[in-house]
Amino acid sequence: MAEKSETVRQFTVQPDDHDIRLDRWFKRHLPEIGFATISRWARTGQIRVDGKRADPADRLGAGQVLRVPPGGLEPKSARPARQRRPLTPAQVELAQSMVLHKTASAIVLNKAPGLATQGGSGTYEHVDGLLDAYAAEGEPRPRLVHRLDKDTSGVLLIARTPGSAASFSKRFAGRSARKIYWALVAGVPSPDEGLIDLPLAKQPGTGGEKMMVDHSELGQPSRSRYRVIDRAGNRAAWVELQPFTGRTHQLRVHMAAIGHPIIGDGKYGGPDAFLSGSISRKLHLHARRLVIDLPEGGMLDVTAPLPEHMAQSLTQLGFDEADGRAEIAAPPPPTREDKKAAAKAHAKQYRKERRGERRKRADGGSATARKPTGQRAGKPAAKPTGKSPARKPAPPKGRRP
Repeated sequence: MAEKSETVRQFTVQPDDHDIRLDRWFKRHLPEIGFATISRWARTGQIRVDGKRADPADRLGAGQVLRVPPGGLEPKSARPARQRRPLTPAQVELAQSMVLHKTASAIVLNKAPGLATQGGSGTYEHVDGLLDAYAAEGEPRPRLVHRLDKDTSGVLLIARTPGSAASFSKRFAGRSARKIYWALVAGVPSPDEGLIDLPLAKQPGTGGEKMMVDHSELGQPSRSRYRVIDRAGNRAAWVELQPFTGRTHQLRVHMAAIGHPIIGDGKYGGPDAFLSGSISRKLHLHARRLVIDLPEGGMLDVTAPLPEHMAQSLTQLGFDEADGRAEIAAPPPPTREDKKAAAKAHAKQYRKERRGERRKRADGGSATARKPTGQRAGKPAAKPTGKSPARKPAPPKGRRP
């Protein structure tokens, strides 16, 4: 890159970078060039897209040609290249054993129960730490685009490129991705099918690690559909769950709130969440199916096999796995709270997109914003009248002024 920086460079925008902001393109492909340099180049017309001047906030399209002037290297502020984390043979084997399906843009895993999605305090083994096992030398590191709780098993989608990560993130944020979970719950919900519409908020004093039903203005709209697939008398039920929103621990809180906690979920169900006998005390919640649009076109529809403890519990309770169909239901119409939340999210995204423009203005891009020389701070400038300032009359002769 240092040798190429001495001459004008031209790049063709790849499909994976379609609709990305210009400043984000630089951060992704030329991180050694700082934002101040990009803004200066844009102001002076040195950055061109298909021969036209470009702004850092402009979005690029696949196939466009980007002209980058020479220079701009900032080795002191540039981030060092990320070194791949060495993985043990056991970690590589674990990573490969979870792969369900691969496409040009995605890797679909069947996450094991007990394996965290991301690291945290005291958490050293997690999916994020295994992602280097899925990329060959020279390929971009895959990225997480959603999460599953540590004790929840099932379908976990990994994006193979930065562009596909952005596309999948939009699908999850826009709720166009459809997820189906299977769970075993204590007791039998009545009626056999229903919609749980209870707002959720973080429980105070828990550091954001625990949620609760909250009908105050702090509660965020949260809806989940449940359907009873089969029942074991009045002792337990096998249910299909579909979240229409994506709050933390949503399904676990909702099922506990209607009096039927997920088996093994002592955090929200307490002692009632455990069955006597040989039923496992692990959490019985499994992300069974995911349906989502692919960036390259087409639909991804993947189903994950049950973990061993859930398969054994189904058998012990007399359930037949063939009876579960993991049906996708249409989401309910948006409520007033949904529209308010969507408007708030849109405003947040708009402010984020304008941030680069505000930074450009603060960098001195507008010469008209500068104050005239000699003008005192806090004192408004005199309004122009178009007339010459009036002179004071000369004092009469013979008198002292």
